[in-house]
Amino acid sequence: MDANFFKHLIVPATTKIVMLVMDGLGGLPLQPGGKTELETAHTPNLDSLAERSSLGLSIPVAPGITPGSGPGHLALFGYDPLRYEIGRGAMEALGVDFELGPDDLAARGNFCTIDADGCISDRRAGRLSTELSTQLLQKLAQITLPGAELFIRPVKEHRFAFILRAPGLADALSETDPQKTAVPPLRLLALDPYAEKTALLVNQFLAQAQLILAGCHPANMVLLRGFAKLPVLPTFYEKYGLHPAAIAVNGMYRGVARLVGMQVLPLSGSSLQDEFDALHANWQDFDFFYLHVKKTDTYGELGDFTGKVMAIEEVDAMFPSLLALHPDVTIVCGDHSSPAVLRSHSWHPVPLLLFSRYVRPDGISEFGESACRQGSLGTLPAVQIMPLALANAMRIAKYGA
Repeated sequence: MDANFFKHLIVPATTKIVMLVMDGLGGLPLQPGGKTELETAHTPNLDSLAERSSLGLSIPVAPGITPGSGPGHLALFGYDPLRYEIGRGAMEALGVDFELGPDDLAARGNFCTIDADGCISDRRAGRLSTELSTQLLQKLAQITLPGAELFIRPVKEHRFAFILRAPGLADALSETDPQKTAVPPLRLLALDPYAEKTALLVNQFLAQAQLILAGCHPANMVLLRGFAKLPVLPTFYEKYGLHPAAIAVNGMYRGVARLVGMQVLPLSGSSLQDEFDALHANWQDFDFFYLHVKKTDTYGELGDFTGKVMAIEEVDAMFPSLLALHPDVTIVCGDHSSPAVLRSHSWHPVPLLLFSRYVRPDGISEFGESACRQGSLGTLPAVQIMPLALANAMRIAKYGA
C-alpha cells in the first residue's frame, strides 16, 4: 500500500497517535523455559493497558531476517524496508541535522587506535570524549579533495558523520572497518565501475587523515562504513496526512524520522524524563508522536539482562504521564529484538500493543512475548501497524462501494 493508495482514503481528523518505540524490545529467557526481559520486568502500567488493548507480535522485515534499526523503524512507520533502503551514513548525517542534498555521499565515521604494526587495537579509540573528538575533527576538516567539498560533523564520543559533496558520487563502496581488532583497516574499494571516482576521493581523505592523526593518542586513525546517498521517500504528510513529531536522543533515530518528514523536537537533556517533557510541551502542535527509547537496545547488546529489565521498568514508571494526555491511539512496540542472551539484534518477532477506544480488547493482563503471541493481532508485518493506527484514529475512509 503506497502513498497514492492512502492519499485517496485519508480523511481529516483531530485525533492524536503516539508510537512509543522501545528499541530492541523483544528478548529471550536466560534459560530455556524462563522469562524474557519484558516478562521479567515489573510493568503494572503496561500490563493494565494491555488488558484493554489488542496485542500481537510484529515482524520488521521478513521471518528469519535480523534487521538493523533503520529498516526496523521504516517498517514501523509503514515504509517497506525492502523497497526503501537507507544507508547508515545517511541516517548519521541527518541525525546531526545536516541537510543532505542529491550530490552528497555520507558515511558513519569512527575514530580508532592503530598500533605500530598498523593493526587496530581499539575500534572506538577508548570512546574518547565528544570534546576531544570535535577538536580532532576540526583538523580533519582542513583536508582538501580535488573537485569535492568535505563536511565532517561530530556525533557522540568516537563517532562522526562524514559527508562528501560532488557531482556523480556513488555509494557502491566497501567499508574500511573490519569490525574486529588485531587486523589493519580494510582498503576502501569501488564495488561498481561508476564508484571508482568516489573511491579515489575517499581513499585520498583516509591517507591525509592518517598523516594528520599520526601523533595523536588514542585516536590516530579513522574508520568509515555505511556509505549512502539520500533516498527519496514520501513524507508522513504525503502518505498519511499526518503532522508528525519525533522525540529521540540518538542521532540515527532523529535522522530516520527526519527522512520521512517528521519534525525532530528539541530536548532539554538526554533522559527519559526529558523526552516525556517534550511530548507534553508539544502536545497541541502535532497529531503523531514518535517517542524513542534507546536503553532497551543498549543493554540488550551489552548482554545485560538486568539492565534491560530496569530500562523497561523505567518506561513503565513514566507511562502514566503519556496516558494522562489521552491519546486517541497508543502503540507500544519495538523496531527489532535485542535479546541480552545473544548480545545483538535478532530475528525474533517483537511484542506489540495497540490501544484505542475502538479496539476489541484481548483481556490479557500482561505485556510480554508469550502474552502477545496469544493476542488478536497475531503475528503481522510491522508495515501493517500504521494502517491499523490510522483506522483506530478514524483517519481512513471506506474503500470501495
